[in-house]
Amino acid sequence: MLEDTGERVIPDQMEVTNRLLIEHVARYQFATSFVYGRVLDFACGSGYGTHLMIKSSKERVERVVGIDYSGDAIAYAKNRYYHPLTEFIHGDVTDPNLPSELGQFDCIVSFETFEHIHDEKQFLKNIDQLLKPGGRLILSTPFGEGRDQPSGVPFHVHQLTVDEFKHLFDEFNYQSVEFFYQNGGLIVPESFEIDQYFPLGIAICKK
Repeated sequence: MLEDTGERVIPDQMEVTNRLLIEHVARYQFATSFVYGRVLDFACGSGYGTHLMIKSSKERVERVVGIDYSGDAIAYAKNRYYHPLTEFIHGDVTDPNLPSELGQFDCIVSFETFEHIHDEKQFLKNIDQLLKPGGRLILSTPFGEGRDQPSGVPFHVHQLTVDEFKHLFDEFNYQSVEFFYQNGGLIVPESFEIDQYFPLGIAICKK
């Protein structure tokens, strides 16, 4: 059994009504409409999302590679979510050697990872190098008080403001960036008129 560290999503050990589980599954289900070709699940955790994408998008997805810093999570993923078209790798998403080791991908998915990363420049640089020209990045992170400000969550380095999130990708010259907001299982486009706070942001970037 994989140990729950406080933020790790392990569907087999959670109630179906658990809000954290609902949020995470909703994001991966959302991503299945956009992924294709060779897909990288960047910080895949226990592997359930990697598995969800290959099972739900098998007519468009050729292979999904999941990578995570936790060796225990990768071992669990290999055992629990084996699929002939997936691969789970133990590694650090800020390792500058990853692009040369893994090659390039048509799509990269990275959910609720950015707020845990100290070296965000290397993280984003890796993504840029790992993503093929014309490829698609789908990235999410929770909103908060901004860079270098306490988030109130012990596992988070900080949480970006909405404005910081919207400028996160400026230096990488993506062809297009679309923004979505999430509250629980509900994900809406930036243009959607809302009368409630949406605490999470999702960006879809085309390189």
